[in-house]
Amino acid sequence: MKRHRNLVYYLGLFGLMLALWLVSVNAAVAQEAGARGYLKCNIHYQQHGHDAKASYANWTDPGQGHMILPVNTQVGLATFRGGFSIIALPAKKEILFYFDEKNMHMTIEQYQALIISPAPVQLDAFSEQDRKGISEGRAYVGMSKNGVMTALGYPAVHRTPSLDANTWVYWKNRFKSFAVEFGDNGLVSSSGQ
Repeated sequence: MKRHRNLVYYLGLFGLMLALWLVSVNAAVAQEAGARGYLKCNIHYQQHGHDAKASYANWTDPGQGHMILPVNTQVGLATFRGGFSIIALPAKKEILFYFDEKNMHMTIEQYQALIISPAPVQLDAFSEQDRKGISEGRAYVGMSKNGVMTALGYPAVHRTPSLDANTWVYWKNRFKSFAVEFGDNGLVSSSGQ
């Protein structure tokens, strides 16, 4: 009987300590994830159970669970060991964003400045074709480079070293890439998406 009471006591103490730890972790994430700005581009991610994951490689069609966090979503940021977290506000939905500084040739902070802005993007400045692609998260013939970047995300530098290039490479998922080709007029001429 005494052994049973000790076990109940220690389990209760463990539960209390766990609850206090979770509250402190959530408070730290909430504080760190204060509003940082608005997304300059769609973030394509994959929802798998409770986890939501995205990548600097963009994963524009990763399969089941593909979701898009749209341009102009107000976000906060937090850290995790594989990159950073994008926290969609006000719901505080966390998306783990995998980032490789070596492949991107920039720091996480430099990359975040490319995808987050202090003010919302003025979508009415885009063409009708751009707005269609942005709303659907796709690259369509006739879209501008800014429209494609807003629809698909900033292209990974190790495959698209210059935004002046007429070919931008994106990934559908972890294994398949595709090219978006731009004509001399700067508009999409073909997309393997």
